[in-house]
Amino acid sequence: MFSETINARNLIGTLIIMSAVLCSSGCASDSYAAKGAAKGAGTGAVAGAVGAAATALIFGGNVGEAAARGAVYGGASGAVVGGMSGAEVDRQVTAQERAEYEKRLQKFREDIGTDAFNGFVALAECKHEVALANAREAQKSRNRDFALGGLWVEALTEADRGQTGAATAMLPAIAEKDREIKDVAGAQVRLDETLAEIGEIRARYDLPVSCETG
Repeated sequence: MFSETINARNLIGTLIIMSAVLCSSGCASDSYAAKGAAKGAGTGAVAGAVGAAATALIFGGNVGEAAARGAVYGGASGAVVGGMSGAEVDRQVTAQERAEYEKRLQKFREDIGTDAFNGFVALAECKHEVALANAREAQKSRNRDFALGGLWVEALTEADRGQTGAATAMLPAIAEKDREIKDVAGAQVRLDETLAEIGEIRARYDLPVSCETG
């Protein structure tokens, strides 16, 4: 009888522990399992790469290298994150890595401004109208770098959706305000390079490389 009681208690204890483990990996409101792997590989994942690329674009530097350094959680590639289930990502991404990633995202927002940052991320996700709305808000900023970020978002978005004339019309203002750009031709080269890198970022995170513009 005593042995049966002990076994029953052990079974109950095991069930409680299993329930807690399952809940910790799948029940937390901020877990990838709760959000879904697709969302984890979309907005949250792409933001780091895009934010890093945008910062390099505005302050000078290699946009592609910056995007690679800003990849999700530093260690996990977009392909790995995109191919895993939500629960698997939860188990492999530590709380410290998440905190560091969120810190990097916050730094990008502080560097280029929230409106420009949101605009770049929306552009990467093919949300052109959202990107343009954020771009125009950013351009109202008294902060020179925030406003420049808005100019770049608008030019890149217009080019990305096939409005070449509208994008070209933005280049003189960019050449005038961007310390890293000498002339309109230089602005065009930088725009083309950045647009190509945005395509690379999309591919890396299983997003459409080219947006539907119809």
